[in-house]
Amino acid sequence: MPIDPSQLTRAQKAGFFAANVALRGIIGAARLVPYTWRVPAMGWLLSRLAPLAGFDKRVRKNLMLVAPDLSTQDVDRLCREVSNNVGRTVIELYSGAPFLKRAHAAEVTGPGLAALEQARADGRPVILVTGHFGNYDAARANLIARGHPMGALYRRMKNPYFNEHYVRTISRIGTPMFEQGRRGMMEMVRHLKQGGIIAIVADLHAHGGSELQFFGKPAVTSLVNAELALKYGAEMIPVYGIRKQNGLDFEIVMQAPIEHSDPVTMTQTVNDELEKLVRQHMGQWFWIHRRWKPWMHLGIQPEDGDA
Repeated sequence: MPIDPSQLTRAQKAGFFAANVALRGIIGAARLVPYTWRVPAMGWLLSRLAPLAGFDKRVRKNLMLVAPDLSTQDVDRLCREVSNNVGRTVIELYSGAPFLKRAHAAEVTGPGLAALEQARADGRPVILVTGHFGNYDAARANLIARGHPMGALYRRMKNPYFNEHYVRTISRIGTPMFEQGRRGMMEMVRHLKQGGIIAIVADLHAHGGSELQFFGKPAVTSLVNAELALKYGAEMIPVYGIRKQNGLDFEIVMQAPIEHSDPVTMTQTVNDELEKLVRQHMGQWFWIHRRWKPWMHLGIQPEDGDA
């Protein structure tokens, strides 16, 4: 969990401020370049900086844990592809109209769109679950443009200076935005109870979650989305923005609604369906996250291979 800015030391504040200035400088310079060059250029740049930032080490560690049979060549390739996709995603979010134009034009496939439209017609709330895959905000932008306004839950970034303008940037795609935490959860639940739509990125390690499976390994996962769906009779629909071969356009995949049963079964189904999608597009999932890290007695323990 990110540290509250008021608890940061003077040295930490200075470090975060310097990092924010550098990042904003890179983003500002990139925005001077035409969009069709800007996006691949940012992907290339981050893929080259990834070893210095420690991204490659994290990707390799995660792949060794869940996909040990991959060849050295495949792992090297995925290190480049993962960072490239992350770089493209970051600059797309800061590109405004050119990004939104491509997101709005994306084709939507899968049974989830019809389920969303039916739930809206019935006045029922909807929980859209997604992951750090492709460009997750492409799906949000597309559905808002189709007439489905939604709130979104986000996790505050560790760097408070970067977080401030990041939240301002993603808010331009759609509001309201709910910060993860007690207050944000209360606001989100109120929105849901009023029959609204909420979008939640659900593939991160979650303190307080349950030990489920992802890629065949214990992964601590929040059950809150399923619990809310059951409590408020909400349709729970997984949705993902897949990056197309040209690296600039998207396909929005809306999977079948998760059948209401119990929180563990429902959430494990989300994990399983995301895993299938990731296996088809290994370079588009954010392998830089510590998805399998331990929490108390759950997850992959350090002696078993802390990832």
